[in-house]
Amino acid sequence: MTFFEDFSTFVTIGPIHIQWYAVCILTGACIAYFLGQYRFKQLGYSKDILSDYFFAVLLIGIVGARIWYVIFTFDEMYASQPLEIFAIWHGGLAIQGGIFAGLIYSYYFFKKHDIPFLLAGDAIMPGVLIAQAFGRWGNFFNHEAYGGEVSLSFLQSLHLPQFIIDNMYMNGAYHHPTFLYESMGNIMAFLLIVFVIRRFQKHQGVQFFSYFLFYGLVRFPVEGLRTDSLMFGPIRMAQLISIAFIITGLIGIIYVHLKGKEVHYIDMS
Repeated sequence: MTFFEDFSTFVTIGPIHIQWYAVCILTGACIAYFLGQYRFKQLGYSKDILSDYFFAVLLIGIVGARIWYVIFTFDEMYASQPLEIFAIWHGGLAIQGGIFAGLIYSYYFFKKHDIPFLLAGDAIMPGVLIAQAFGRWGNFFNHEAYGGEVSLSFLQSLHLPQFIIDNMYMNGAYHHPTFLYESMGNIMAFLLIVFVIRRFQKHQGVQFFSYFLFYGLVRFPVEGLRTDSLMFGPIRMAQLISIAFIITGLIGIIYVHLKGKEVHYIDMS
């Protein structure tokens, strides 16, 4: 067993290499799971409900994220080596595809268990922001999802730890740590939803739709700095989806305020 064999590898056990990419994604997913359990308990549901839900939605979300990424990069990355499609440890998960796949499965699951979808969304979606924040660190260890060139003095002006600065030097230049911008933005969005919006929430779905609003607001500007965006013609696909998320979030929040069902949480803070 060898730890930290290289920058992207967490541990090597014989022929098995466990990448930091996988560790970051699974850590974030587990934190989101436990946050969801806590929220379901506050809502008066058994936290065990999420035990059946978690593994399925995690797998479906990863598959959806991979399919989304492959669709937009197939010609340049996978047409000549299709087996590489299955090598997700090399990176290449587009979170927005995972969100769409996860939402479809979530609607089916909670409808089957007779749990209001928006109520479940309030319990789960803020934690997804934490999962995404951790996932971006997986991109860091894979040396991906970075931005355009910047100067060393610019990075130093951000007061970043030296190991981040050192690993933003790629292809002969320093780059924007866009993984960090988005990770920190997602954490701030999580804190705003949980500690501000939730305390004034009166209707089901406010936190759920706030997720889309704030994630879109975070992702749109960060995506504009990246050098590896998935493109739809001349349009950065993630920015297009971010606009759709912002509009969905705003319309959804207005709708639930006008016509939504009331919700009452048990304050256990």
